[in-house]
Amino acid sequence: MTGELRRLRSGPGAEADDEPRPFLVRLRFTAQDPAQVIDNARAVLTCVVSQMGDWPTDELWPQLLPTWFIQRCAPETPEPEHGEPFDVEAWLRQWRAMTPEERAAADQGSWTLSGWLYYFDPTEEGMGDDRSWWWWHSGTDESGGWVQVATTGWPFGSGSLSWLIEASGGADLVYGP
Repeated sequence: MTGELRRLRSGPGAEADDEPRPFLVRLRFTAQDPAQVIDNARAVLTCVVSQMGDWPTDELWPQLLPTWFIQRCAPETPEPEHGEPFDVEAWLRQWRAMTPEERAAADQGSWTLSGWLYYFDPTEEGMGDDRSWWWWHSGTDESGGWVQVATTGWPFGSGSLSWLIEASGGADLVYGP
């Protein structure tokens, strides 16, 4: 089990003394139930991190991840076939078939599932071998909730973390030490 997976499941423990302390960044958020946001984010990320050794196909992820997370992701855009131009008509048909809620999610910067998973995918198609943040710790306080991540430095590629917290129910995200 990786250190990140262990921290996701049971929080930070005694790290090896010979390992340097990582650069940590805290993401604060507000929510009606900050503890639920953390539980939601942990459930999604635990599922993804536990699959790193045997990365599933795109078609399997909707069966592995929580349904609520899949529903909060933006609809996938149709991909053109090998060298074909983007099919505007197909995209327009898909857009018109969406519910108002799905359109609102797409307009509000929701990430597609494949776009989000790309940042964890350890195969040559993704960036999983070059991630820039790893779950470290989380908690709640009087102002809301927070997630602390180990990073490669500041600034770092935080978009996938922001989307995870937003999709989990967090709002008003603020990064800091």
